[in-house]
Amino acid sequence: MHEDMNNTPRPGASRAHAHKRARAHLLLLVSLFTALSPFLSGCGAHRKPNLERIFAAARQQTGKRPVIVIPGILGTELVNSETGEKVWPSIFRSSNDGLELPLGANLAANRDKLVPKNIVTTLRLSRLVPEVYIYHDLLGALKKYGGYREGDWENPATDGDRDTFYVFAYDWRRDNVETARLLVRRIAELKRRLGRADLRFNIIAHSMGGLIARYAARYGDADLPADGAQLKPTWAGASYINKIFMFGTPNEGSMDAFATLLEGYSLTEGLRRRLYLLNTLSREAAITVPSIFQLLPHGETARFLDENLQPLKIDIYDPEAWRRYNWSPYSDADFRKRKVYDEEKYARSKRGAAEDLEGYFRAVLNRARRFHEALDVEVDGETPVALYAFGGDCEETLNAPVLLRDEKRNRWITLTGPRSYNTSTGRRMTRKEVTEAMYLPGDGRVTRRSLLAETLAANRRTTSLFNAGLPITYAVFSCDLHGDIQNNLTLQDNALTALVSEAMK
Repeated sequence: MHEDMNNTPRPGASRAHAHKRARAHLLLLVSLFTALSPFLSGCGAHRKPNLERIFAAARQQTGKRPVIVIPGILGTELVNSETGEKVWPSIFRSSNDGLELPLGANLAANRDKLVPKNIVTTLRLSRLVPEVYIYHDLLGALKKYGGYREGDWENPATDGDRDTFYVFAYDWRRDNVETARLLVRRIAELKRRLGRADLRFNIIAHSMGGLIARYAARYGDADLPADGAQLKPTWAGASYINKIFMFGTPNEGSMDAFATLLEGYSLTEGLRRRLYLLNTLSREAAITVPSIFQLLPHGETARFLDENLQPLKIDIYDPEAWRRYNWSPYSDADFRKRKVYDEEKYARSKRGAAEDLEGYFRAVLNRARRFHEALDVEVDGETPVALYAFGGDCEETLNAPVLLRDEKRNRWITLTGPRSYNTSTGRRMTRKEVTEAMYLPGDGRVTRRSLLAETLAANRRTTSLFNAGLPITYAVFSCDLHGDIQNNLTLQDNALTALVSEAMK
């Protein structure tokens, strides 16, 4: 079981029963306005850079290195390959398709009929609600201010090796190593079509897209080695990738991914815990998605607190820990019953389906561990691919859930949002105390510490100016939420400056 701050009753909820319905409508409107305000208000009264004037001359320059844009999780449309129906994002869930992948220990074989189509540029929840811009502004900035044009992977123009950006749409549910290898192969084919074997691309990646790009740069088209084998970056991807611009990338993982496995996930930043619309990834679907497990905090960076707000040592990769603390639908009896005994869907024995579920969970956690180790392994000397970090550090961001023991019901309660409570010894923990212990500055989903990999920096010698555990050349921060970082004009200003000033050698 899990609980968060929104499970507590609203103050005054029992008053004025005669006006209850009217108040409910009012609260809905207020919640909607509050949820959308980060998207509608931008930086408020703060001055914003005039990118059109700043890049008036630069955008006329030609010969800029080509760019690949990689969206984050949930940032690519998914359609049924047979019917063409859009399954994600969609307000009304398809009657024939869900986002759940099949479950089995062979993660690569867990496939369905959904395929990636386009990057999600805008999202309209209804005709009564303004469009929410996802990647619309980022792509627009590349065109309008940077002087780039969008290219076609399959049919690139003869000058598609310069002043061009390519959008890498992918099935964000899949294993990130699989996606990184696909990226490398697609770049190789694009280089062949362009007749430019020497060409290297700059990459703009949002959120999980930055992890995909980093793996591709370090290991190229290579899969993860078997357990026990040495992980050593070959930088095989450096012949394809020049620089990686990471917007809100969880380089040490995100505890919000852990909360997603408990609660589900929404594409629209502010709406997730305010309005439960159909346009979400349910917790039942989330557990079937390997990439979400690969977004979990890395190893010892995963922090959990006991009732006294003291650290608990928990191995986040251990299936027994998930079973003990009742985390995710994996430990939900109804979920297990549906998965194990749904013979029509699985077409196999009850015992076989149960083994598939157990085998899947062990495999997906182990795969996440190896993926994290591959990204965290220290590199000696200079790295051939430069990293630039752009993030938010003004929002309280989940860093350490609190685990409480409910002895009366013989169960554990996991708090992913702060609230006051009494400890087993009767001490009162205030909401303020709990908040300060659970949260760190970030963008609401990724902490500043994770973006800069500061935990890694504490365990190794680093010459980075930003106390980063990665060779980050440059870092800039804003006060935007995770889903809007890539649309921030100041961050776009800094990223475009680095991009347009670099003519290919």
